[in-house]
Amino acid sequence: MVSRLVLVLGDQLSPNLSALQKAEKDTDIIVMAEVADEASYVPHHPKKIAFIFAAMRKFADALRNNGWQVDYTKLDDPDNAGSITGELLRRAEQHDASGVIATEPGEWRLIEALQEMPLKLHMISDTRFIASHKEFEDWAEGRKELRMEWFYRDMRRKTGLLMDGDKPVEGKWNFDHDNRKPAPDDVDFHGPMQFTPDETVEEVLDLVEQRFGDNFGTLRPFWFATDTGQARRQLTHWIKHALPQFGDFQDAMLNDNRFLYHSIISFHINAGLLDPLEVCEQVEQAYKDGHAPINAAEGFIRQIIGWREYMRGIYFLEGPDYTSRNALKHSRTLPSFFWDADTKMNCVAKTVAQTRDEAYAHHIQRLMVTGNFALLAGIDPHEVHEWYLAVYADAYEWVEAPNVIGMSQFADGGIVGSKPYVSSGAYIDRMSDYCKHCEYKVKDKTGPEACPFNLLYWDFLIRHRERFSNNPRMGNMYRTWDRMDESRKEAVLSDARVVLKRLDLGESI
Repeated sequence: MVSRLVLVLGDQLSPNLSALQKAEKDTDIIVMAEVADEASYVPHHPKKIAFIFAAMRKFADALRNNGWQVDYTKLDDPDNAGSITGELLRRAEQHDASGVIATEPGEWRLIEALQEMPLKLHMISDTRFIASHKEFEDWAEGRKELRMEWFYRDMRRKTGLLMDGDKPVEGKWNFDHDNRKPAPDDVDFHGPMQFTPDETVEEVLDLVEQRFGDNFGTLRPFWFATDTGQARRQLTHWIKHALPQFGDFQDAMLNDNRFLYHSIISFHINAGLLDPLEVCEQVEQAYKDGHAPINAAEGFIRQIIGWREYMRGIYFLEGPDYTSRNALKHSRTLPSFFWDADTKMNCVAKTVAQTRDEAYAHHIQRLMVTGNFALLAGIDPHEVHEWYLAVYADAYEWVEAPNVIGMSQFADGGIVGSKPYVSSGAYIDRMSDYCKHCEYKVKDKTGPEACPFNLLYWDFLIRHRERFSNNPRMGNMYRTWDRMDESRKEAVLSDARVVLKRLDLGESI
């Protein structure tokens, strides 16, 4: 019987992957490959590359132990073709294979490459998500606004999570109002479970250090879970010790605590090591057992079956050109301090340094610190998109692009967000202790010591007044501006121009 090739990508490390379900263990050959194209289309964080390669190698071993034939190509194999399609063509010739079974990739770039490949391709839907493309398209059809909240409620109904019949438990769909407490004085959780690299991981670390040592990001110490067993242990540890406090402080930021009560399992869900629905069911059970309050359980579940599913829906609904959207026509170059953390703005410096060391920052650091600054300063959204895609270990385009192009940078013109996520320094001061350690003064509205977020906030609003002045969620902002005396307005905009000119000159601020 003629064999077929079964492609398994580095973010498809799930035993229930649809391509595996369609394959025949006795005759088909699984193809997995560490290739230069995937490792370098953006300058990925070394920890991200190491995590994916190590998890791939362990998953390949698990498949072999389960009776599959796996053709695995390491990055430094001399015959490595350098691309996924090249590896498939090489293996097809080697085995005289009749075609390829593949689960749909999560990036248009790779989907198109596979479709253009001169091999018979059977591409199957990725069934690891709760909503199919058709379900999302049907939900979106005819709606004037594609608001996540309405989609999220449908996902609650579909999964039954936190439902009491056809109604949400405790009578409310959303407890986000309870999840905005500022940073606590003390955090009694010591961060995610950390794993000592084994022989497989050490081999990968040496390879990544040799090949990608100049990329942005610190490779060692490396502590990530790299297989399903470890990822499940990390999840269990977090549910037991941190979930009860997660809801209250999920938006908080601390100068000297990088993880607070966050789970740090998005790496593992997005790579396929954890099933998102099973994760949500465990969190729901913690709520049912009285271990975690509703605001913690609902807030976490909303991030997965709400935001995560919604972002994927938007990405595939909007099509391959989504990452080139630039509704606000922003064109400024990404500042160098996004790479070297050399800025007097403590919140930005801390977030970038954390990103460099951990390949992780939580959603508010990404949205309201680095993302907020990039939007206020008018940075080219495609450059911002490629930065986020490169530096975070959980970043794959299907989830990263709509978060950045849509939610963070408003470059899609309002498909994801009804208004831009912009704020002055006051929001960061309220939700963190960053400002206490900053050379700038968050209370200063003008002058050389004024927080740049304060200056750029008003500059952004005035720059885009024609677009946003009639937005019902932004009217108060413009009314506040209009009540200011003219001398203060001029001082704010003048000081903002100084900040922007320094950015244009490549200076640190």
